[in-house]
Amino acid sequence: MAPPRHATSWDPVLLISQIISMQTLHYLTLCFLIPPLLAVFAEPAALLYEGGAANVGMIMDWREMAGRPTVRGIPGEERWKSYYGAWSGGKRVGGWWEDKGIGRIDPTRGWVIAISWLIACTADIYYLYNLIRRPRLILDFALTLVFNHLVLTTYYSASLPTSLFFWLVMIAGSVWTVVAAEQLCVKREMTEGLVISRPRDEAEEMEMGGVPRRE
Repeated sequence: MAPPRHATSWDPVLLISQIISMQTLHYLTLCFLIPPLLAVFAEPAALLYEGGAANVGMIMDWREMAGRPTVRGIPGEERWKSYYGAWSGGKRVGGWWEDKGIGRIDPTRGWVIAISWLIACTADIYYLYNLIRRPRLILDFALTLVFNHLVLTTYYSASLPTSLFFWLVMIAGSVWTVVAAEQLCVKREMTEGLVISRPRDEAEEMEMGGVPRRE
């Protein structure tokens, strides 16, 4: 008879499922936070120029958080100025960045997105606490989430993030998530691992049906 196989901690299906779950929950949290906050605090004209508060770029484009322009033109080509810009429904809603000032950057929008990201990182603490649970895996999953976002935002914007403000927000959110989630998971493990048992001699006597002796 072959000896039983010992269970290992390596489970690719579980690992991939947890990564996808964490990424999905993080973006869902941002979806609930960013649109209403932008609608309240951001400048309406500049927000409309970028596609509105519900535009996916508000989450996926690092330039929105950094306060960078997301519409490119061709400097020096005057004849193309009327053709390049932002379009919606077949209508040109914005043109060259100097065109009537409508394409100006709204600094408030970047701050709203950054604060929303930090709030979502706070929600990630709860997700990690319940989905990942083990303290030694918290760092890996938190950094994996940020790495995946960097890949996705680079692909979406077709450019590597070069904003210091963007990187500071990423680092601050990651540090806060890792430290808080690890502390909570360690505290839970210490609480669950604390078992109060009877003294050895008394426990053996009780198992044998005897009565503990009293001096």
